[in-house]
Amino acid sequence: MSKKSTIEKIILHKKQPNLRYRLKEETEVFTNKLFYTLFDVDTPVEENLKILESLFDELVGLACWEVDKPCTELWEKYLETLPNVLEKLNMDAEATVNCDPASLSTEEVYMAYPGFYAIAIYRLAHELHKKGFPLVPRLMTEYAHRQTGVDINPGAVIGDSFHIDHGTGVVIGETAIIKNDVKIYQGVTLGGLYVAKNLQKTKRHPTIESNVTIYANATILGGDTVIGENSTIGGNAWITSSVPANSKVFHTSEIKIKTTPHVS
Repeated sequence: MSKKSTIEKIILHKKQPNLRYRLKEETEVFTNKLFYTLFDVDTPVEENLKILESLFDELVGLACWEVDKPCTELWEKYLETLPNVLEKLNMDAEATVNCDPASLSTEEVYMAYPGFYAIAIYRLAHELHKKGFPLVPRLMTEYAHRQTGVDINPGAVIGDSFHIDHGTGVVIGETAIIKNDVKIYQGVTLGGLYVAKNLQKTKRHPTIESNVTIYANATILGGDTVIGENSTIGGNAWITSSVPANSKVFHTSEIKIKTTPHVS
């Protein structure tokens, strides 16, 4: 096969006319600039908001393939949500300081806690998701996923004072609902009970009521599954049906110690 023929075949099989990886890279630049604007004391807010508007315009050009998507009108509306998002994130950081005896300051949480970073990017992406901005919210949370090991779909609905400890391996699905003052640990999955494309428009992921603690590697599945308020879910628990309020659910493991007779 000649070089020219190879090139022609590659071009023939590049079938996605809107697939530009520059969108992914520019989303990451936008996400970093947004994070610094909200948190870094040395980053000037007014000046950076102008830069962010310009970066957002670039994202609109790359992501809004459908003419009926009102992408160009979104920036001002999105901008108005940022003070409220920042207020919520400050509450998340305070929740982490109050929950984790290892945390020494809110500054440490902002700079060193992967769970907090994943929540921050989720909250910023969620506002764009609610407004119907295509693809970019998912790229934002996937960027955080790659950096932290925490996978939060931007469509999830998460209340105030949310705390993720350690973070690695946490998965929160698109239709999950998490109320206020919830704490979860590494390896927790809030997932779907069934995986089928025709379930796309249905609630597939669980609801976690307020003041629930979910310990490491617990798996909670199903759109009809509700974990009642003030409940504690122990590590490694597997739950596919609802749990009443004020419950404690624990996985009991069977440990067998095999001893080998001593042979002299």
